[in-house]
Parts: sequence; structure tokens; C-alpha cells
Amino acid sequence: MIQRIQTLYLLLAAAMMSLTLFLPLATIVYGGNELILKAFTLNGIEGVDTTLPLYLGVLLAVTTALLLAIIFIYKKRLAQIRLCVSAIVLLLGSAALIGLYCYRLCDILTGDLVFTLGIASLMPVVAIIPVVLAIRGIAKDEALVRSLDRIR
Repeated sequence: MIQRIQTLYLLLAAAMMSLTLFLPLATIVYGGNELILKAFTLNGIEGVDTTLPLYLGVLLAVTTALLLAIIFIYKKRLAQIRLCVSAIVLLLGSAALIGLYCYRLCDILTGDLVFTLGIASLMPVVAIIPVVLAIRGIAKDEALVRSLDRIR
């Protein structure tokens, strides 16, 4: 299991997503206050809806758990490929949700503000690359197994 390169790719993607859970996604300086957006929380300001970071955190946690779960079903390669494709969809959805929430925050907070994206907000997009590489490795393993079955 660990000797397969796709396992290392999936572990890398899961590590990126776990960093996204704990590092700040964005920082907004508004009227002398510093708002820090993390996966589950937003440092409060009155009148701002703070339920969306909870949904964002749940989506990021589910994506991280899915990436870790894919590693352990290594005997079912076709199911592993399907779950990797669904993980890519979840990664794109989480990147879109991060962008949507940052846009809503900038729309709600009118006036002079300084908006800074954190490195963690780019992790879902960057994590797609190791997942695609893992799909390629899984497909190579499946092709190898099918070719060996044909020889028998």
C-alpha cells in the first residue's frame, strides 16, 4: 500500500487539505479591526453572517477524510479512481466556496479595507494536481493487472 506512488500523492493532497483546515484562509483589515477567516471560524464583527465558515470547514474536513479513505481501498482500483474524481469535484467546490465567502465579505464590508488571501486558500486548487497524478498511477496499476490476467 505505501510502496505505491499514488498513495504518496494522496497523502500529499490530504496533508495540503489538513493545512487548509488550520491555517488562515484570508485576512481583512477593516476600520482598524483585523478579521481572520479560517475554515470553521471568522473573528467576529457585528452584522456579518458567520454560518458559512462552518459549511466551509465541514466541506474541507469531508474532503480531507475522503482523500485519506481513498488510500485504504487500494484493492478496488476502479472505485479508487471514481472516488478520486469525486474528491476533485469536492476540491473545486471548496475553492469556489472560499472565493464566494471572500467575495461576500468584501461586498458586506463597504469602505476602506485591505484584503489579503492566505496560502491556505490556494491549497484546494493545488491539491488537485496530486489527485490527478494519483488517478494516473491507479490507472497504470489497473492496466498492469489486466495485462497480467490476459497472459494467464
